[in-house]
Amino acid sequence: MAINNVTARRRGFPSCVQCGTRSNPCRCKVVGPTLGFLAFAVAAVVEWPLGAVVYLFKKMKGRRIMGHPARVVYPRVSHAIPI
Repeated sequence: MAINNVTARRRGFPSCVQCGTRSNPCRCKVVGPTLGFLAFAVAAVVEWPLGAVVYLFKKMKGRRIMGHPARVVYPRVSHAIPI
């Protein structure tokens, strides 16, 4: 079953909706992906500039630091909240 990620705007607050998941009876998640995106944004603000500086001296380490929000932060937060 395919998982569809949709970003919707309601009343000025962006929310992420993930449908097709089996982690809850409704088969749709709103809170987890939205909080995951917010955690991703906060981590990216800190880690991307740091990773860019490290990239100048150690390329692979800099790439790992810059990829951390997408590879680790978003999935952990999104999957930790089942609704």
